[in-house]
Amino acid sequence: MGGFLSQNYKRGFTLVELLVVIAIVGILIGMLLPAVQQVRESARRTQCLNRLRQIGLATVMFHDSHEAFPPARLYPKKNAVAPRDAGSDQPSWLVRILPFMDQQAFYNQWDLSKSYRDQPEETVSRSLTSFICPSRRTVDNAQAPTQTEDVLVTSPCGCGGFVEIEVVGGATGDYAGNHGDLSPGSIGAATDYYYGGNGTGVIISSQAEKGSDEKLTWLDRISYASILDGSSNTVLAGELHVSPENLNSTPYNGPIYNGEELAAFTRVGGPGVPILGMSDQPLSQVFGFGSWHPGTCTFVFTDGSTRSIENGIDTVTLGQICNRHDGGTPSIQ
Repeated sequence: MGGFLSQNYKRGFTLVELLVVIAIVGILIGMLLPAVQQVRESARRTQCLNRLRQIGLATVMFHDSHEAFPPARLYPKKNAVAPRDAGSDQPSWLVRILPFMDQQAFYNQWDLSKSYRDQPEETVSRSLTSFICPSRRTVDNAQAPTQTEDVLVTSPCGCGGFVEIEVVGGATGDYAGNHGDLSPGSIGAATDYYYGGNGTGVIISSQAEKGSDEKLTWLDRISYASILDGSSNTVLAGELHVSPENLNSTPYNGPIYNGEELAAFTRVGGPGVPILGMSDQPLSQVFGFGSWHPGTCTFVFTDGSTRSIENGIDTVTLGQICNRHDGGTPSIQ
C-alpha cells in the first residue's frame, strides 16, 4: 500500500510559491513596460518628424513653383484702405500646399478668394494624417466644433462693446508655420506681428489686393532671399502647443484651414514665448510652439532638415531661429 501511494502522489505549487511567482512576474512586467513605452514614443516621434518633413518639402516645392513661401493667411494692415483692405478669413497656408502633398483633388475643392465659412462643410472638416502628431491623436480626434465667442468691438468714435460671433469649426492639427518672434509687438499697434507683412518669420500674414474679378492676390512675399540668417538657421514650421484639456478647442487648437484663427496654423517663439511641454499652461500658450514628446519639440527648417529641440532652449536663441533676419547666429544641436 505504501509503495502504491508513493508512486502516484503528485506535488503541486503551494499558495506561497504561487504568490511569489506572481510577484516576480509583476516586477518583470513593471520593469518592461517603461522600456516598451519608450520604444513606442520613439517610434511616434520619428513619425512626427517624418510628417513635418513632408510638410517642409511640400512648402519648399510651393516656393519653387511660386518663388515665395505661402502666406500664412490674407490679412490687411491696420486701418488699410481699398484695394488693400481685403482678406481676413480666407483659407490658410496649409490649403495652399496641398497640391505638393499629393492632395490635388482635395485642393480643388477650395476657393482661396472666398471666406472660410463659404467653403463646403465636408471640405473644411476633412482631417489629414500628415497634419497630426501621432503622440497626440489620430484623425478621428481632430475636429473643432462650431462655437460662439464674445469679442470686444470698438467703433471709430471710441464706443463699442462685446458682440457674440460664430466661429466656424473644422479640422484641427498639430503643426504650425513659423510667424516669427514678438519683436514687432502685440499691443494693438499698427506694427503688431499679426497684421499683413509685419511678421518676422517665414510663414507670415500677408496683405491682399482684390482684383476686378474679385480674386485676391497676396502681396507680402517671403522668399529664400528674405531669409538673411540662412535657411539652416531659420524655422519653417513646428509643433504647436496645446494642453490635453484644450485639444480641439478654439482658440487654443482651432480649425487649421480657417485664416481667421491665426494661432491654429502659425506660432511665434522667442523672449516671452518659450517652447512648452504637454501640461504647461502659461498665458502665452495660444502663441507658442510646444510638444507632447518628453522634453523636446520637433521642427522643420527652411532648408528641409528636421530637428528635435529641447524645451529648455533659452528664449533668445529660440527667437533667433524664428526671426528670419535679426542677424543672430544661433547655436543649436
